[in-house]
Amino acid sequence: MAKAIPSRSENYSEWYNELIKKADLAENSAVRGCMVIKPYGFSIWEKMQRALDDMFKETGHSNAYFPLFIPKSYLSKEASHVEGFAKECAVVTHYRLKNAEDGSGVVVDPEARLEEELIVRPTSETVIWSTYKNWIQSYRDLPLLINQWCNVVRWEMRTRIFLRTAEFLWQEGHTAHATAEEAMDETKQMLEVYARFAEEWMAMPVIRGAKTPNERFAGADETLCIEAMMQDGKALQAGTSHFLGQNFAKAFDVRFLTKDNQLDYVWGTSWGVSTRLMGALIMAHSDDDGLVLPPKLAPIQVVIVPIFRNDEQLAQLTDKIKPLMQDLRKAGISVKYDNSDANKPGWKFAEYELRGVPVRLAMGLRDLENNTVEIARRDLKTKETVSFDGLVDHIKNLLDDIQKSIYARALEFRSQNTFKVDTYREFKEQIEKGGFLLAHWDGTSETEEAIKEETKATIRCIPLQGEEEEGTCIYSGKPSKKRVVFARAY
Repeated sequence: MAKAIPSRSENYSEWYNELIKKADLAENSAVRGCMVIKPYGFSIWEKMQRALDDMFKETGHSNAYFPLFIPKSYLSKEASHVEGFAKECAVVTHYRLKNAEDGSGVVVDPEARLEEELIVRPTSETVIWSTYKNWIQSYRDLPLLINQWCNVVRWEMRTRIFLRTAEFLWQEGHTAHATAEEAMDETKQMLEVYARFAEEWMAMPVIRGAKTPNERFAGADETLCIEAMMQDGKALQAGTSHFLGQNFAKAFDVRFLTKDNQLDYVWGTSWGVSTRLMGALIMAHSDDDGLVLPPKLAPIQVVIVPIFRNDEQLAQLTDKIKPLMQDLRKAGISVKYDNSDANKPGWKFAEYELRGVPVRLAMGLRDLENNTVEIARRDLKTKETVSFDGLVDHIKNLLDDIQKSIYARALEFRSQNTFKVDTYREFKEQIEKGGFLLAHWDGTSETEEAIKEETKATIRCIPLQGEEEEGTCIYSGKPSKKRVVFARAY
């Protein structure tokens, strides 16, 4: 049989790590805190990339690329920005190595020290806004809508594959606008793009919200986010979109001539999602038998396993299956035909279940005689025997149903694990059990920090949707106008 993994109920963290390993998604690198994304895992990321990139381009954005290295002085120009990232920066100080005089290997050449240290990109606001100064002179140059796909480095001490690594892949959008209203509209629009991607592609329901001042991106006036619930009841921030105000424009003197012939600073946004979405995909849907992938992101949507005893039987089955594969591919469905004789069908069934392939077809000689095929769906682990006639349409409908079913199951799980709490005692009892807690907060940083210190729960967001509701803060007893979402988080 295929490789077993621990159960979620016994050890959720070990289940996650082992699933990534056994499903061949990624592995730890020889470089501490970094990961190697393996072909199967990277093919999922590529599907995410393609879908998101199409959505960015539909909203008028273009891709560009900016340097990996950022002069240290750039980070000093925006005070809150450098404070937010200072502890995570990797710094390049020299540009040359030389052989050690004792023959022990290579050493840093002390004569090759850089005049100014370079920071390995933790995020690109500074280097991009220094470039925008040259690109923007007039209102006619706005809006400037740029995205880049790249890697970033944030020196994490405690790492976990996909969720928190020293180097990771992401996209970062950086836009410039003539007015605050336009920039805020952009911030909201891109949050909605992320939310649509999470729900329609990842089949993962999210809460759209605003971060508290304590949790905002360093250098932003406002941070919007989407928050998802994992199967252990913890929250995961799945995407952020930031209204930067004129902070970076002022730091890098990016001004433009308005229609009224006045010089003004431009208004900015930035927004990003990363390979952390891979971790979210795994933890939101998978089970004790392996990955459960929504069809839209599955590298293999349909696997066909012939059941045969000899080459003659395999040839007969292949003659029947080949036209089906062609028709499936014409319909835009990715399909794999596993006709290898290295492993038995039972092993193959378990292996493709582990890898989260949404639909499995099995066909033997009896099926050939009856013009039927056995279909198994990964999400519900059910099987049915159907006619070969009209099979492509049946599979298309089945994939659509699986996509919706996975989303509905995740939404139901979130609903069952979201609780309104009105007292701090109730809050402390429930937070130990996990889930999203909707509670009143007085809006002060002091209360937020006190709750975090005492319970390890943070305010994940102030929901953008939902009614105003007068109440009293669970901690201080002071007035509150709206419930916020608390949770322990990744």
